[in-house]
Amino acid sequence: MGRPPKCRRVEFMPHCTFFKPAGIPLCSLEEIGLGVEEVEALRLKDLEGLEQEDCADRMGISRPTFQRILTGARAKVTEALVQGKAIRVEGGNFQLVTRRLQCGDCGKVWEEPISNAGQRECPICAGTEIKEIVGAERGGKCRQGNNGS
Repeated sequence: MGRPPKCRRVEFMPHCTFFKPAGIPLCSLEEIGLGVEEVEALRLKDLEGLEQEDCADRMGISRPTFQRILTGARAKVTEALVQGKAIRVEGGNFQLVTRRLQCGDCGKVWEEPISNAGQRECPICAGTEIKEIVGAERGGKCRQGNNGS
């Protein structure tokens, strides 16, 4: 029996988790599952343009493991585009990395994913005097679930 997969660090949770070709009813489409850590690999490499070693470090995995995740994610997206399948983003083996923020106006403290760096408004009072609580980067529990692959 092999060892369980290492939990992957993810800094971004996708807000849109379902994509389908326009004009085709959902009941007529096949779906492809894409794990949250696969979306993170695509984001780091293809959107942020990082080198694979840097991507692997950010996700807390080896470079060969990152390469396997990235290759699998690209294959799934390509299959969906070429064959007209829907993509559902869900599940995977990941840990969401968050940072702690505090509102200077009302004192509210909250956590949010690290990738929300541009979002600087208090969820309670809408204040803009937001400061990051230094040294409070945290990771939640490892989430494990079926990603349909």
